[in-house]
Amino acid sequence: MIDAMRISAARLAVLALAVLAAVSPAAAQPRPGVAAPELTGGPWINSRPLALADLRGRVVLVEFWTYG
Repeated sequence: MIDAMRISAARLAVLALAVLAAVSPAAAQPRPGVAAPELTGGPWINSRPLALADLRGRVVLVEFWTYG
């Protein structure tokens, strides 16, 4: 009985995580033909501030990092 309850709770938890992943903004798929948002924020390191027009046609590596 207790094992069945644990399995049910685990299934419910997996279902809840799947629903959250499906509706989160991070789960949004790329939309071909739609322009990327403009680059904002800063400070820029080792470069002048760039715009998407400056990068058009180039391969761009974006590295996200934080202190912590």
